[in-house]
Amino acid sequence: MADDDEFTGRGQTPRALIVTVYGLYAREVGGWMSVASVIRLLGRYGVDAPSVRSAVFRLKRRGLLVSEKKDGVAGYALSQDGHAILREGDRRIFERRRATLDDGWLLAIFSVPETERDKRHQLRSRLSWLGFGTVSAGVWIAPAHLLDETKDVLTRHGLASYVNLFQSHHVGFEDIAGQAPAWWDLARLQALYQEFLDCHGPVLERYKNGGEIDQPEAFTDYIAALTDWRRLPYSDPGLAVEVLPGDWNGVRAADTFFELHERLAKPAHEFVESVLRTPAE
Repeated sequence: MADDDEFTGRGQTPRALIVTVYGLYAREVGGWMSVASVIRLLGRYGVDAPSVRSAVFRLKRRGLLVSEKKDGVAGYALSQDGHAILREGDRRIFERRRATLDDGWLLAIFSVPETERDKRHQLRSRLSWLGFGTVSAGVWIAPAHLLDETKDVLTRHGLASYVNLFQSHHVGFEDIAGQAPAWWDLARLQALYQEFLDCHGPVLERYKNGGEIDQPEAFTDYIAALTDWRRLPYSDPGLAVEVLPGDWNGVRAADTFFELHERLAKPAHEFVESVLRTPAE
């Protein structure tokens, strides 16, 4: 039996696939899915039932899912935290946000006492997750359009009291484009975008060739693409094009994902509906 932290043959963990499935479909039916349905859906990726149960248990232990029976059927529902995390994700994953230089910048300035090192670690992790770059140990920077999301996340995680936020404009002296690679790991992000293009670009070309779309296959390809894609907007703060390298491939990767989304979301949804209508054994 594969542990749920191991990768499936397609390159995603069972746990990551389950989060994608719950994010797309469970909220439409009250946040709950039967264990049997999740097992059948992940069976499309060659994930066996014990691996699904192990992954679900870990998500429960992390507080994203809660066990719940409906009409005697075993299943799991999204917790309050699970709903909140998925709502936050919707904004990043399905919106194409790109700053302009006129928007300005958001600065997060903080100093956490040595006695609260755990809070310092949490704060840095959250700022990185939001897309902030590091100017210095206690000065982090992001495009100004991340202000509301930053306030929401830091408040929800009890970190707001450690941070001062400022909106600003660059007035000199060194060009921002020259500083950006030092503040954000743009080379790593480009490599991740290229991995996405290498994996899912050929899938899109296959669908462009026409023909009737097979619903189970559409589900398999769509969930794989979304599971890979949903990590990327958290690494990409949506910097203005003037700040990015000239060979930036993030826009092409986004075009690929959103075209797959346009082509596959509906048939994938129809397949999931058919699975959810199937009585649990």
